[in-house]
Amino acid sequence: MTIEQMKMPQLGESVTEGTISKWLVKPGDSVNKYEAIAEVMTDKVNAEIPSSFTGVIKELKAAEDETLAVGEVICSIEVEGSETQANETIHSEDKNEETTQVVAGDVSISKARYSPAVLKISQENGIDLHQVKGTGKEGRITRKDLLKLIESGNIPKAAERKSASNQPSVSVPELKQGSLQTTQAPAIHTAVGDIEIPVNGVRKAIAANMQKSKHEIPHAWMMVEVDATNLVRYRESIKQEFKQKEGYNLTYFAFFVKAIAQSLKEFPEINSMWAGDKIVQKKDINISIAVATDTALFVPVIKHADEKTIKGIAREITELAQKVRSGKITSDEMQGGTFTVNNTGSFGSIQSMGIINHPQAAILQVESIVKRPVIIDGMIAVRDMVNLCLSLDHRILDGLVSGRFLARVKEIIETTTPENTTIY
Repeated sequence: MTIEQMKMPQLGESVTEGTISKWLVKPGDSVNKYEAIAEVMTDKVNAEIPSSFTGVIKELKAAEDETLAVGEVICSIEVEGSETQANETIHSEDKNEETTQVVAGDVSISKARYSPAVLKISQENGIDLHQVKGTGKEGRITRKDLLKLIESGNIPKAAERKSASNQPSVSVPELKQGSLQTTQAPAIHTAVGDIEIPVNGVRKAIAANMQKSKHEIPHAWMMVEVDATNLVRYRESIKQEFKQKEGYNLTYFAFFVKAIAQSLKEFPEINSMWAGDKIVQKKDINISIAVATDTALFVPVIKHADEKTIKGIAREITELAQKVRSGKITSDEMQGGTFTVNNTGSFGSIQSMGIINHPQAAILQVESIVKRPVIIDGMIAVRDMVNLCLSLDHRILDGLVSGRFLARVKEIIETTTPENTTIY
């Protein structure tokens, strides 16, 4: 029999880790290939992990609520195969792990077994792994061990053991610009009546992705004021008939998404991503929309939004939002986004600055439509006004193209009338 290792899969773009929310199997259970073995949470999706093999579960290497990096082993499974092959496989794995060279602080660590997550955290925090006692199998150091040390503030540094060690020191290569730092949580005094809320896997993943975006992307911000009076009048005149005919609401947001998709087609520079030594201008216009639940934020994607009608976009917004809030959204429906639109106006916001959905180039906040007095031809009039707020990656975009893009969205919204706007 051969022992195979099941690893944490990548469940979405820019997803680097996942949290085991529930095991669906236990050691000794027989499973078939593609049968679900665990439920996993990330910042983008809740999903089931299918087995890559048919066999018997030997060991669960992660506990429920434990977060593991993509590629880290989550369980082992015994599958059919010769004993010789099994021994060769295990020996090869052990040899590869034991010859891993890692620099933590200023000490070279070798002949040890460390997961990618453990290596990353130790390097970013200067933790001397020689001084850490692991709680994993056979004394293996786990991610949880390091996080507990960081939280306690008692981090064993390499400098603390220099005098007692005859090993030559090795300088630490600097972290690449944009590397996500794992920062020590500040000590906060709690008083009677304070409520401590544990940070779950989804919230941790959201925090990590937002921190990565702010660390790596030089954000710039701009806003335009849009007169949406014609849009408001048009929608009010058809919304009841549309609801009766289609069975779902014709929202303002659908008009904005359509206008943005059309503008992205005209200004493809906005529909781009930073790739280090090059900028990738995406052909497809796939708009990520922010959908919030009581505890998390998800970004499902409207694929090929420029090819859809306002009715089609309205239907897709409704369906995706329902799937998110019922926990039925799939990994595929969360991937492939090229530009994000956030309907901040749904909760009354009139001005905000969004954090870009890494690795996209921009995010646009559609604020609340409010009645305001404005001057038209020297006269004061009450109009339905809305702010469109754009956060942009200044490595990719500058003010000129971003301003032209916003001006085009503004023009489309302000000329939304029955004569030049079709719903179907």
